[in-house]
Amino acid sequence: MTLNQRFLPVFLAFAGLFGFAGVALAAAAAHGGGDAHLVASASAMCLAHAPALLALAIGAEKLRTAWLAGLLIGIGTLLFAGDLVMLRYAGSGLFPMAAPTGGFAMMFGWLAVALGAFFRGGVRTS
Repeated sequence: MTLNQRFLPVFLAFAGLFGFAGVALAAAAAHGGGDAHLVASASAMCLAHAPALLALAIGAEKLRTAWLAGLLIGIGTLLFAGDLVMLRYAGSGLFPMAAPTGGFAMMFGWLAVALGAFFRGGVRTS
């Protein structure tokens, strides 16, 4: 079993959870008042990366770096959105520099997608 195959259920689960959270956070931003921009930014990241994780799960057999890209994008989205939501509702973030760390993780995840273009020919199954 390849790393892509092992991470496939994780990517699908996070895609669904990020999609759900993105819609819920968008509603909270629209109706919540206060620092709605924090929740709106968290919503945008969840809604942008949910379909990306779904696509990585679907295309994992054709992209050798799918496992790395999905892991970085998933963890990055959790850190970024989680930090903004905590800041809005709890008054303090997850930990210092959590949102920037998540942002960099997401960016490196997208670079892993781009690097996958140079590792063509599909993923070996043995």
